[in-house]
Amino acid sequence: MTKKSKNICSVIAALVLVVLLICSYEFTSSSSMLRSVLQLGAIYALAAASMNLLNGVTGLFSLGQAGFMAVGAYTFAIFTIPVEKKAGVYYLYGVADGLSDIALPAFFGLLIAGLMAALLAAIIGAPVLRLKSDYFAIATLGFAEIVRILVASSPFNRITNGSLGLKAIPSFSNLFGVIPAYFVPFIVVAVCISLMVLLIKSSYGRAFKAIREDEIAAEAMGINLAKHKRMSFIISSFFAGISGALLAQFLGAVQSTTFPLSMTYNILLIVVIGGMGSITGSILSAFLVTAAKEWWLRFLDVEQFIGDFQVPFLRTGFRMVVFSVILMVVVLFWRRGIMGNKEFSWDSVYHFFTKKKKKAALLAEDAEGGAVNE
Repeated sequence: MTKKSKNICSVIAALVLVVLLICSYEFTSSSSMLRSVLQLGAIYALAAASMNLLNGVTGLFSLGQAGFMAVGAYTFAIFTIPVEKKAGVYYLYGVADGLSDIALPAFFGLLIAGLMAALLAAIIGAPVLRLKSDYFAIATLGFAEIVRILVASSPFNRITNGSLGLKAIPSFSNLFGVIPAYFVPFIVVAVCISLMVLLIKSSYGRAFKAIREDEIAAEAMGINLAKHKRMSFIISSFFAGISGALLAQFLGAVQSTTFPLSMTYNILLIVVIGGMGSITGSILSAFLVTAAKEWWLRFLDVEQFIGDFQVPFLRTGFRMVVFSVILMVVVLFWRRGIMGNKEFSWDSVYHFFTKKKKKAALLAEDAEGGAVNE
């Protein structure tokens, strides 16, 4: 396909997505569940894409995503809770003097949340990035657990409100007074993922991939391993912090229990199902996994009766059993995930259909040749 054709297809696809998003806003006004699933899927898509930038593109196996999301969520909450509501939120311990009169707009809150997560990544990255493979994963996992414990510990009560957590967090609001609040998380996620895609396509992204394939060969080519690993770690943490801030807006409240270790495993699950190294796969997988867990399988948690006979197993928690079985089947038959390490491209779509046409034409020619011989 020519570059002009690809641009036309991209514009048409973008318009179709916008129309579908508008339709979801118009036709799901009575279904808060569907709206919640779509918004939550977008937030997890950003979290998974940020993890994929580090795990799949650079080849650094990190398990600290929940920790950076917690940092972003708490930072956003601390700086954006309205001044008049802080007394009701910090009613037990009181609020720190420097924070009592601060209430920033959501945009600046998101930016500061990402920067705070990136700053922590830069601090812990200096010693942690010296480790390799499983040791790096264990270190980042420990960091996530440390963050979860610290935000609920007594020395930070006047900042994080201890185990009580933070409430009254501003939800999504209209953008520029024109765009409804429903579209805000999708816009933020689209901008962030677009920046990640541009980074991956740049010379830095190619350096990340070279490190993933072979560190020794990458270093022989002149790539500064320490610099690029640190850069990937910090950028991934920045976007993880923004996804945590979006989750805080979505929930309206955060606690230390909001970001357990299982959240990191869930995000890693999305990355693996979508394909390690594929941002497109992470986006598709995030919506599929979120919809399956939060919507499609909900009927399995409801007790069902046939007369006086109760259908066995159909009770609270059974949907997760079925979800786990589905995941096992997916991993068995699609070991490299939905997209593998490839991204969506119009060339692959074009070749897919032209290949089918060529195959059909060859089969037709073979059939005609057989008929003539007879």
